[in-house]
Amino acid sequence: MRCNLSALFPIQSQLDSALDNATNQQEKENLVYQYLRKLDDNDDLRIPDFDEGLEWLNTEGPLSFTRELAGKVVVLDFFTYCCINCIHILPDLHQLEKKHSVKDGLVIVGVHSAKFPNEKVLQNVRSAVLRYNITHPVVNDGDARLWHELEVTCWPTLVLIGPRGNLLFSLVGEGHRERLALFTNTSLRHYRDKVLLSDHLVGTKLYRDSLPPSLLSFPGKVAVDSSRKRLAIADTGHHRVLVVSSIGLVLYSIGGPESGRKDGNLDEATFCSPQGIVIKGDTVFVADTENHLIRKIDLLEGQVSTLAGVGLQGTDMEGGAMGPQQPISSPWDVALGTAGKSREDNMLWVAMAGTHQIWALFLENGKLPKRSESKAGTCVRFAGSGNEENRNNAYPQKAGFAQPSGLAPAPEEPWGCLYVADSESSTVRSLALKDGAVKLLVGGERDPLNLFAFGDVDGKGVDAKLQHPLGVAWAPDQGLLYVADSYNHKIKVVDPKTRQCLVVAGTGEAGDVLGPGLTESSFNEPGGLCVGEGGRVLYVADTNNHHIKVLDLDTKTVSLFPISVEDAVDSAPTKSSGPCKVPKLPKSASRVKMPPLAVSPGQTVNLELVLSLPEGTKLTEDAPSFWTLSAEGNEWLLGNQVVTGDITNLSQPLSIPAILPAVLKATEASPSLTLSVWVYCCLAGGGACMMKAASFTQPLQIGSTPRNGSVTVTLAHAF
Repeated sequence: MRCNLSALFPIQSQLDSALDNATNQQEKENLVYQYLRKLDDNDDLRIPDFDEGLEWLNTEGPLSFTRELAGKVVVLDFFTYCCINCIHILPDLHQLEKKHSVKDGLVIVGVHSAKFPNEKVLQNVRSAVLRYNITHPVVNDGDARLWHELEVTCWPTLVLIGPRGNLLFSLVGEGHRERLALFTNTSLRHYRDKVLLSDHLVGTKLYRDSLPPSLLSFPGKVAVDSSRKRLAIADTGHHRVLVVSSIGLVLYSIGGPESGRKDGNLDEATFCSPQGIVIKGDTVFVADTENHLIRKIDLLEGQVSTLAGVGLQGTDMEGGAMGPQQPISSPWDVALGTAGKSREDNMLWVAMAGTHQIWALFLENGKLPKRSESKAGTCVRFAGSGNEENRNNAYPQKAGFAQPSGLAPAPEEPWGCLYVADSESSTVRSLALKDGAVKLLVGGERDPLNLFAFGDVDGKGVDAKLQHPLGVAWAPDQGLLYVADSYNHKIKVVDPKTRQCLVVAGTGEAGDVLGPGLTESSFNEPGGLCVGEGGRVLYVADTNNHHIKVLDLDTKTVSLFPISVEDAVDSAPTKSSGPCKVPKLPKSASRVKMPPLAVSPGQTVNLELVLSLPEGTKLTEDAPSFWTLSAEGNEWLLGNQVVTGDITNLSQPLSIPAILPAVLKATEASPSLTLSVWVYCCLAGGGACMMKAASFTQPLQIGSTPRNGSVTVTLAHAF
């Protein structure tokens, strides 16, 4: 006889009630032992086996309760990879796996039972298994056959199975770490004493071991600082943050390759699956998702610090404490904003996916609508009841979100709102900055409890359909909102005036094809995007393709954003040392060595760059020329940074300042500054284009007495 969870619930409910009233660990273990002995007398709790022909991951072949899993205590994890609650219990399972091996008698099996159609595809499940570092066996039960046979009702659900394929326990939802450990530990001891456990191994074959290294791994989000022409990339799978120039030169690599939770210098700080990211000047804010932290990277000071969170998943849905004392839950995106009449960007909006809310982190004193003044450092809920819903409401605390995953501020009138990619309701919502009112923009449906109103339909308002959108980006010059419609593998655009939603790029099928046009190009679960070049360009984190892609909205083309880390473009990351080196010059580059320059500590060396292009040529706009300033072997001269900038005009000298430290390091060799230039030029009448490069090495004779002021040297070259 095959049974389901309905037969187990009446029996287990008595145990659960007794455990709630138990006063110590020994009493709890005794209750579980009594429960197990009672179950052993019941032969009606055998569960059905896995269907034949299912797709398995991390194993050498299919598993069965009558073969490979016989004689084992099995934990079945019914999950779907979009679900934040499912992600939350993975650390609990990892902890179990560390304590009990397969040889000890424990096997964990993930039973992937998809919510969205996109999640039924094996390749997408495989990507999720890699992204979440799942190393136990996973079966892709795309039609949820076992889910239905056992009458599972929600994600996540854990079901413990005994060595005879018999039902033992079930745990619904997250937050059951202690009870899961109690059930598992006691079951293993009970069946070991009864000599029913087997120590045989279950053949494993981790998919990750067959993959080549890549520069990026599941990049979740990308942000642009147009004033400095730099991008910040959340290299989520490598647990690091990259800051790159406009031509892809990596200026800073912070964190990785392993996960961790450490503040400090750029070369020692660590992250765990960072997602949301925003960059302004020399400051980068990071949603350090799986550490449940908000972090700040100060590039000028070379330091990483924690602004909010305690490093453990929080359950508080109100907040109000100072950031480092305030527990938070799976922050997925961050965005700079303004609260009250204070100066611009005095706060950080946080998409708190774990509690289905929007929070505010005050960078300075400020005030939320209809609230009292908050001090700098305060972290507090702004909108969302905490219930997982698609509920719009004029009162922000009564509105309901469902795993908000992307934020895009549009503070300008008449918009005056924060746009939210609400992934599990498959909607984009607006959150008014003046009063906190939450409204639907596109997607979903009017029933606030229906989180299954998804699809891929262009249209207006509720008639448009999305599938688990993870990112939004605002183009203020055009008054348009761009959406990463992640599970439809598309980029869409919404006009907030008309609430019309249309596809911009993507075929609707997962792929990695470039062009020839936007709708002939393909993506694979893009997780984030940002607007650059005054709304003419979109940078897209094409997550499952491990790329950043560039959508040129003028030419209607898609290209890969080139990223260069020294010479190892296709290599996996090693532990960062903070900033990265400049790219190598081609052999044809001119190399100019200047005579030594006498300077003093604390002075500014102004490098006046004068370049002349070959006759009849002009700078190429489509291939940006640039310069880099370095001090190889004496990086301390430049604060351990590689300084870079664009070359857009050669009609007048380009002034590049280098401020020398007031305190010198002892060095045997004479330090030098090296200015390298890469210039792209074409014939003025069209036709041939070329790249020219040169470097200037400026030796420094640094005196012992600190002085103020500056010293200027001219670096001239004719190509």
